[in-house]
Amino acid sequence: MRKKGRMEREAKTVEVMIRRYCRMKHGAAPLCKKCAELLAYTNKRLANCPFQEGKTTCGKCRVHCYKPAMREKIREVMRVVGPRMALVDPLMAVRHLLDGLRKDPLRPVQENTDDK
Repeated sequence: MRKKGRMEREAKTVEVMIRRYCRMKHGAAPLCKKCAELLAYTNKRLANCPFQEGKTTCGKCRVHCYKPAMREKIREVMRVVGPRMALVDPLMAVRHLLDGLRKDPLRPVQENTDDK
């Protein structure tokens, strides 16, 4: 299943940040095992996000779907790489900031699947 719009942007942003972090901290190119696991985990969490296209950034979301240990790992990535994102990819950084301005995620309207 291919993500579109907001979710695709979020997945790409996280991937760029994890890859940059791994290069900076572990000297790994493409990714070390731990960073590859973190990337796979974040993609899985994004795929299962209940808000999908209506989501805010994960850091501002009221539903925390990351396990505490993984949440701390992604926070570390954001702390290290976040301030450098304007230099790495300015457009991506601005879009991520704008996505984070959304105060509450919008839950998508559930379609009624009952047969009437």
